This record gives sequence, C-alpha cells and structure tokens, in this order.
Amino acid sequence: MADLKSVLTSIYSHLIHQENKGVIASYIPELSKQDINKFGIHLQHINGDVFSVGDWQIPFSIQSISKVLTLSKAISFINNNLWKRLDVEPSGNPFNYLSLLEQENGIPRNPLINAGAMVVADVLLSHLKNPKTDFLNYVRVLANDHSITYDEKVAASEKETGYKNYAIANLLKSFGNLKNSVDEVLDFYFHQCALKMNCEQLSKTFFMLSNKGKCLNHIQHLTAPQAKRINAIMLTCGFYDEAGEFAFEVGLPGKSGVGGGIVALLPNQFVISIWSPGLNTKGNSLLGMQALEQFTTKTNLSIF
Repeated sequence: MADLKSVLTSIYSHLIHQENKGVIASYIPELSKQDINKFGIHLQHINGDVFSVGDWQIPFSIQSISKVLTLSKAISFINNNLWKRLDVEPSGNPFNYLSLLEQENGIPRNPLINAGAMVVADVLLSHLKNPKTDFLNYVRVLANDHSITYDEKVAASEKETGYKNYAIANLLKSFGNLKNSVDEVLDFYFHQCALKMNCEQLSKTFFMLSNKGKCLNHIQHLTAPQAKRINAIMLTCGFYDEAGEFAFEVGLPGKSGVGGGIVALLPNQFVISIWSPGLNTKGNSLLGMQALEQFTTKTNLSIF
C-alpha cells in the first residue's frame, strides 16, 4: 500500500505554490470573502487511520456537496419511490440549467443538480417534523460531531441573490413536482447548501458511503444497495458537466461544491476531502481536481 501521508504531503507541497489557483465564486457574495490561498486535504481510511495536510481544520461552506446528504436521508424515507420524481442520468449541463427541466416535464435529470436537490428537499420537508434542525442533527450523527452548523450569513446571501434558483423552484412547482411551498423548499435548500464543515468533518460525514451505509458510530443509516446507488450517482453526476472528466482523470465517486470543497471515496477503503476555494470554469475546485487526479495516479487507488 502506498505511503498515503507522504503522497498527500507531496501533492500539497507541489500545488500550494501553483500560481493559477482558479477564481472564487462571487455570485454568492458571502463566498467571495474566502482566501484563495487556503488549501487543505484530509483522508479518513476505513481502518481508522487518518492523514491530513494544510488548512484541513478551517470550516467552509460545503454548498452542493450537501445534496448527497439530503439524498441519503430522502432515500432512507422513501427508497425507490424517489425515482418517480427524479431521474439518474448525467445532465451534461451546468448545475443551475433550466431548459432541460421544461423539456422533460419537470422531472430533474438527477438529484445532484439544483432542480433535483430541490425535489429531494421537498421530500424531506414532507417527512421531517423540524426539517432544518432534524437534517442538521442527522449530519451531526453521521460525523459524530455536534459542532457542525449552518452558516447563516451564507444562507442569507444565497436567499438574497438566488434568482435562478427561484426560477427553478417555480418551474418545478408549475409541473406539480414540489408538494410544499416554493418559499419553504428554498429556505431549506439554501440552508443545506450553507452547511459549514472542515475537511475532517466532511470525510467523517461521508464515511458511511465508503462503509456500506454504516457511519463511524456503527449505525446503519442506509442499506448496502442504497449506498452503492448513491456512489454510482456521484460517479456519473457529482461534477455536473465535468463528471466525465472527473471519472476519466480521477476514477472515484465524488461531489463538489462552489465553496471549493470536493469529497471523494473508494468503497471499503477511504474517504478523501479537499478544500481550495478557487474554482475552474466548470465550478469545481481547480486545485482539488488536480490533487485528486495526482492522488489516484500516484497510489493506483480508484474504482477502475
């Protein structure tokens, strides 16, 4: 087995001095305040070993990475009934694309684009007594960390500027694919995207998806087949219109967010989380994508 600590240290040392670190997301004003020079990596091995380097302890807004967590909770409630309202196909388009939604009668291509995540949010609103609190507690249990919280400033910033998300939600509502009010769905959606974690917390949260649905506390949240399906969706849809490139270059199920985070995993082996807030032209962390490509190339650890 590769010396994971030295591999991660080598990758970090090489990339931290790279001049081009991407561009910080500015369309959510609160995210524009991030420091482009921050870069952290944390790996949680299924055997309990952990390896970390750089700014892995600094919390950041996980944004669309949260869509995997809401999906896992929705599946635990209604399992395959969810796919009556959602598809599982890669969109090949940006995460906030509208035209496909209209062409396909209000059925989002997959749960990891904005439209799909809003349908998932709608499911949770219908099944959770106190949706925002209950979902936050679910994430805390997954990570075994009760300090995880929402960044209310980011949630408010998204609410003030998320015009395209309002359009998506209203379009879904017009097709009858939202059961709750648009305002309730968007309030929950903006908060889930504003979840704040560091790389270590993110790795721990996603541990269950590398461990057949069982979290660090040995609680079975999903069945092994449910975990397998979520991993498959991450592989094919986790990076929007760069999903094929990620599978080609990295070869792991994963999910990105415009806060600069990426989480990826190899079932039965490890979860790796990376944060570097500068994004490439597709909205994925520039250094994060490069770091993961180098990691799987140097270690030969991928699903392929």
